[in-house]
This record gives sequence, structure tokens and C-alpha cells, in this order.
Amino acid sequence: MAMTQYNDTTAFYDDVAEDYHLWYRDWDAELDREGLNLRRFFRDREVKTVLDASCGPGTQAIALARLGYAVTAADPSAGILARARENAAQYGVGDRITFVQSDFQSLLRNVEGPFDVVLTKGNSIPHLLLDEQIEESLLIFNELLRPGGLLLIGMRDFEPLLEDRPRFWPGRVHDGPDEQVITFDIWDWNDGPPITVTFNHFIVRGDGTTYKATRHPVVFRALTAAEVEVVMLEVGFENIQSHRDRWELLITATKPA
Repeated sequence: MAMTQYNDTTAFYDDVAEDYHLWYRDWDAELDREGLNLRRFFRDREVKTVLDASCGPGTQAIALARLGYAVTAADPSAGILARARENAAQYGVGDRITFVQSDFQSLLRNVEGPFDVVLTKGNSIPHLLLDEQIEESLLIFNELLRPGGLLLIGMRDFEPLLEDRPRFWPGRVHDGPDEQVITFDIWDWNDGPPITVTFNHFIVRGDGTTYKATRHPVVFRALTAAEVEVVMLEVGFENIQSHRDRWELLITATKPA
């Protein structure tokens, strides 16, 4: 069955906002790592302003604000934006980040460019199920960038997973003083078109012999890096490059000067 509807992910991210950090081994270490990793792409580009178009709990936005960049952080989920604001205040950068509730398609109404960098990480682009939604979003990113500005997309490249279509994906085990928390995913594949996969995020909490599990489903298009790079070319980006970073593929491109 073809997928024609808008993929509303806000309920999922609202539900997991308080537990989002559980998908990281160490969120503090992740902040340090993300800031340093992103900064290497900004070298020699005179970057001062950054739009994080899918900020989640603030992993990239906070990391960059701590390094002195002026960050605008957008996300459609009110719950996860509230968590991002709390996190930013905790790390002392609440006054350096402008938070905006917006999805990709609404950015032009909600933020004012141009920006030196537009980035979206955390596998957000694959939430767009249709070709026209991906093209529209990349056109908006292009419009929000200054000439010569950098676009950075971080996503899971589903191409190597399409043949085997794994069902189980391990997460993390957190051993606390009062309870143990375990995360993992069960993936449900749908042939589409386009091919989609529902990530059923499980959070299991307990101690001794008693544990309780909660399930949080969210849908992704099984998008490949090659598909994204083709659309980047079509909407006018240049200098397109791919970089491996653990599970994520980082795709960078520049707006013509």
C-alpha cells in the first residue's frame, strides 16, 4: 500500500522526551563529542550562526552553543523542546539558543535567515516519507542558508539494511542505584512504496525479578544516502560529500556562493 500521508512524529517525541537520553551511553560525553565533531566541518567557513532544524533534546544545539555559536533550534515536538530548554539551562547556555517549534516545512514562517550552517541530525530526514516532502525541505534549507553556507544532514543509511531487514536492534543498559533500565528496538518493515520501517522503541525498567516494558513506535522511510544526494543536486547544492560517523552517515553540501 502506497504511503501518502504526513508522518506526524510529535506524539512519539512528546512521549519519549524525558527518556531520550537513555539511547546514549553517556549524554554528557555525547555533548562534548558532537560539538568537536561538528566544529571540524565548520573550519575555514567563518561560521557564526547555526540552524539546528531538528534539535531533539538539544544534543547538537547545546554542544554548539557551548562552543560560542549563535544557535536557533527548531523541533515540531513541544515536549522535546521543553526538555531541550531545560537541558540548555542546566548547561548554562539557555540565553545563547533561540528555540522555535517548527517542522521542516514550516521553517520559513518561523525562523529568519540567512544562516551560515543548517543542520539536521538524529535520523530526522527519513521521517519524510514522500519524495516531494524531501525536495521541499531541502529547498527550504537552501533558502535559509547564506551563499556559500553549509548544509549538514545526519541520517541512518538504510541501503545496507534493505536486503536482510533486521528486526531486533540492541540499545543500552543503564544500571542505576534503584532500578535497571534497558532499551532496544523491534523493527517492522513495510514494502510500501516507499519502503518504510517502524521502529518500536522499548524501554524496560525494573529490579530483581520484576520489570515493566513500554513501547513507543515511530515510522521512518528506509531512505538511502544516494536518494538524498540526488535531491541535493536537483535543488542546487554542490560539493556533496558523505562521511561515516558510527551508525550515522553525515552528508555535507554547500549552497553556491
